[in-house]
Amino acid sequence: MAIVEQSIEVNVPVRVAYNQWTQFESFPSFMEGVKEVRQLDDKHLHWRAEISGREHEWDAEIDEQIPDKRIAWHSTSGAANGGVVTFHYIDDDTCRVSLQLEYEPEGALEKAGDLAGVLDRQVRGDLERFRDFIESRGIETGAWRGTIEDHPEPPAM
Repeated sequence: MAIVEQSIEVNVPVRVAYNQWTQFESFPSFMEGVKEVRQLDDKHLHWRAEISGREHEWDAEIDEQIPDKRIAWHSTSGAANGGVVTFHYIDDDTCRVSLQLEYEPEGALEKAGDLAGVLDRQVRGDLERFRDFIESRGIETGAWRGTIEDHPEPPAM
């Protein structure tokens, strides 16, 4: 598994940045290569993206979502990936958005791209485009303020 970690300061309140991030279907507006994200229900997403010139689709499940704090997820189909995005209060008008992404590169081209730091640069660019998107608007396009907690199933008796 490869890991990418990036952070960026955003000049909006933490609540605004978090609220915008919960609007998963807006991700193609600022994420390079993401063609579509469909929210199937509160916990499940379907992704379609172009990676290394090839189209990929996968499903993801949100494991944890705490308003204004964090969103964690993992893939349930397609290439193995998962991660967490956290939101950190700096002051009333500024926050830090930190993203940690784990993924399994598929094929020689993706593995070579990983070694060359392609995804690191892409994630950095995605965070910069997110910052520009939300700062230029000043308000979120929507919000989901629910909480999702990952509770392991009790052992079978």
